[in-house]
Amino acid sequence: MSQQPTEEAWARLRYLRGSIDNLDAALVHLLAERFKCTQQVGELKAAYELPPADPDREAAQITRLRRMAEEAHLDPAFAEKFLNFIIEEVIRHHRAIADKALTGDASGKS
Repeated sequence: MSQQPTEEAWARLRYLRGSIDNLDAALVHLLAERFKCTQQVGELKAAYELPPADPDREAAQITRLRRMAEEAHLDPAFAEKFLNFIIEEVIRHHRAIADKALTGDASGKS
């Protein structure tokens, strides 16, 4: 028969979940800041007719992130999947910015 959690166990669970909630909020805010920067990168690329994707930069970032993940005891494969997801979204945004620049659509609507 399994043991019922004590009040101390429930308190610890609530504390840990609160920490997770705070970390999730921090991640959302960090991602928002990152996308503000990548938006500006996309605008520069569009202004100078540079391609939306930069495979060399992306490969270097993946290598860098995998190394950081290993140092932080995080699964490097997971870190790479996460970064690839972000990179795909950034490239999608950069393509949209480039398309708007080509069509002269400054309204910001897709």
